Amino acid sequence: MAVAPEIPAWTNDFNRKVAEDFRANDGKVGPPFEGAPMILLWTTGAKSGKTYLAPLVYQADGDRVLIFASKAGAPTNPDWYHNLVANPTVTVEVAKADGVDTYEATATEVKGDERDALYRRQVELMPGFGDYEAKTSRTIPVISITKN
Repeated sequence: MAVAPEIPAWTNDFNRKVAEDFRANDGKVGPPFEGAPMILLWTTGAKSGKTYLAPLVYQADGDRVLIFASKAGAPTNPDWYHNLVANPTVTVEVAKADGVDTYEATATEVKGDERDALYRRQVELMPGFGDYEAKTSRTIPVISITKN
């Protein structure tokens, strides 16, 4: 089990609050993510080499965790996506039924028919992801996180 990183000083207030709630409440957070399965994703900056935090909704899929680079339907991918493409070794804190599991992992983008099926399943679980897809012309990346 990896040690959860300290929240860096350069973390924005929104992400800091979500992360603090997550850690204080065994992976449970309040609005706007209340009731959703959450992960704290720690990436290494593609250019800076700094550690960055991204609290994200996830989908469990067997031994892996799936995350979605939706950026709420923005026209560009989120910064964390570019970071993990450049540096696919990440640290995650995953909310589970029995608390939080923290570990080193490898991030891999899922492509093609598998990506499409996994995204459809996410839309079934959380319909807002369908809204994100409708708002953008890009294909929203699906990322598989696998424990090292």
